[in-house]
This record gives sequence, structure tokens and C-alpha cells, in this order.
Amino acid sequence: MVSKFIITLAALFSFASINNRVENKEYQSLISHSPSSHNHADNHDKIMEIPSGQAVPTVDLVVHKDAMKGYNLEVKVTNFQFAPERVNTDATPGEGHGHIYINNKKLTRLYGSWYYLENLQPGRNEITVSLNANNHMALAHNGKRIFDTEVVNVPGVTQSQK
Repeated sequence: MVSKFIITLAALFSFASINNRVENKEYQSLISHSPSSHNHADNHDKIMEIPSGQAVPTVDLVVHKDAMKGYNLEVKVTNFQFAPERVNTDATPGEGHGHIYINNKKLTRLYGSWYYLENLQPGRNEITVSLNANNHMALAHNGKRIFDTEVVNVPGVTQSQK
């Protein structure tokens, strides 16, 4: 458990943008987490389609370099309300939480618009935020999951350069 935590922290260490996405680009690769790490593992691989006629949520991830150290993630959403008080309950249209992934590995849940990352590893880091229902199902429109990804390039020596 401690080694997983250390690996996760090591995987957390910049800046180029991939456009706001609502696509199905092998999204299953984003879901690289231990099934034992939470109770709703069955729902993480499932999608909740936004019903016809309902406003489709969007997410826009903006990464800001922190003045002291690390990075501040700003998560701008439309047609979606963060509802941490209702996590692990039945899905309610238009509300839920986010999931943050670093290099295709789930880091944590997101219950609001800001999150601080202390470190990212040197090299290319893909940071992805997905929108999820209270029951952890990924929100989707026309079969495509709703998420956004930013790429942060951190200077320094990477493992492959050693």
C-alpha cells in the first residue's frame, strides 16, 4: 500500500494542451486502478448516458504552475454540479464528482473546481479529469465519455535518460 502511494506521488510531477474532449479514445486505458481501492469498482467501467433533451455537461481542465511549487488544476464545468455530499448514492442527472488521472492511472476523486498537485515526475505527464455520476459511472454523450486532458512537460532527468 505504501509503495503504491509512493509510486503515485512519484508519478505526479508542466504544460501543453490537448483540447477539451468528449470522445471515446480508448478511455478504458484511463481506468488503471486497483479494484480493491474503492467500493464502486463495478461502476467505473460503465457509462451513464446523458438523456436526450438534458444539457450535456462539459469539462475544461486548466493547469496553472504554482508560484512556489507544483501545479494547480482548475476544473471548469458547465451543466454539472459537484455534489460530494451525495457520492456513493444513486446517480442524479447533472451532478456528481470528477476523477483525476495522471498518466492513465487514477490519482483521486475530485469534489470541487480546484486541486493542488505538489509534484509531477520529469518528462511528459498527461493529466485527465473525467466527470462521473454519484455512483461513479462515467458521464457520456452519444457513447463518448466526458473528460478533458492537459499535457504538462516537466524539465529534469527522466527514468529513461538515466
